[in-house]
Amino acid sequence: MAHYRVGRLEQEIQKEVNDILLKRVRDPRVQGVTLTGVEVTGDLQQATIYYSILSDKKEDEDTTAKGLDKATGLIRGELGHRLSIYKTPEIKFELDTSVQYGDKIDRLINKLNQDGE
Repeated sequence: MAHYRVGRLEQEIQKEVNDILLKRVRDPRVQGVTLTGVEVTGDLQQATIYYSILSDKKEDEDTTAKGLDKATGLIRGELGHRLSIYKTPEIKFELDTSVQYGDKIDRLINKLNQDGE
């Protein structure tokens, strides 16, 4: 039962945070953020929200991270209203590097294919 709840909570957090980022967070630094997944601890105390951005420039990553940090309080407050659980987990955002990695691989493969022609 508890395990099912974690998975369901993760989906709900991802859906709601997506919505909050779109509608409530006015910070331009978080405009291009795509949420890629949420991991909630078994005790539901902590949620890590993974995201990716289109750029792999370090300064863009830093800017986005700062924007998300600044918005965390607001996002958690909104989540508190939206989620039907007793205690809203602490949330933290983490850059999902696997997405960028996959993207780089794709680009390399495309480049290889072009070179081979």
